[in-house]
Amino acid sequence: MSTPGVIVHPGSGLLAKAAAARIVTRLIDAQTARGSASIVLTGGSIGIAVLAELARAPARDAINWPLLDVWWGDERFLPTGDPDRNETQAREALLDRVGVAPERVHPMPASDGPDGDAPERGAERYAAALADAARPEDHAEVPSFDVCLLGIGPDTHVASLFPEQPALYENERTVVAVHGSPKPPPTRISLTLPAIRAAREVWVLASGESKASAVRLALSGAGPVQVPAAGARGRSRTLFLLDRSAAAELPDGLIAPGVM
Repeated sequence: MSTPGVIVHPGSGLLAKAAAARIVTRLIDAQTARGSASIVLTGGSIGIAVLAELARAPARDAINWPLLDVWWGDERFLPTGDPDRNETQAREALLDRVGVAPERVHPMPASDGPDGDAPERGAERYAAALADAARPEDHAEVPSFDVCLLGIGPDTHVASLFPEQPALYENERTVVAVHGSPKPPPTRISLTLPAIRAAREVWVLASGESKASAVRLALSGAGPVQVPAAGARGRSRTLFLLDRSAAAELPDGLIAPGVM
């Protein structure tokens, strides 16, 4: 796994704009190299703000949207179109505004989908879709995502992997159902850490002073069972993209020079 880098922006608005610009560059580079690209989306206020900024960015049209695969890191197990679903928010912020190919958008199963109210079957379905999309050169049961976006909670959770939960011990499955989430709704579907670590790049987004302690712990060398964000690392690159408040508890030596 890669060693995390830290980039800090003065406020949440500039963080969202800068992350959106970074996505454009990353996806263009991937499409230039391989013809297509893939991204894992996250929810949360800063995650959706980044997507909204990407929709507004003039440079967004440099991305070949029909050749982009869109996945999710986690999802609330709610009916299709529910406003609390990450998919619903991502479509409103970005996906309905650009020319993505419908067949290359891969939402996690909903509670009114073909699996019914059975998140375990939904997790298995999503894992099968990931395995079908993986290529031999990926050397994994999931594609080598070009970038995996993650938020981080005040409790250090990423995706829907909460501290001390059984999913954090998972070494084989790539997608799991989550029950009893401490953050509502209680039932969710989530990528596991092995699936997240298959990404070429993992970017952890954090804004606000409520995230400062979690960011510090995630970069402290703690174990991923106690601090899930400490296990969220990309194969080639890991970035913590923060605003000044979220970086407040970090030592200066961890922060990229010239960006405060």
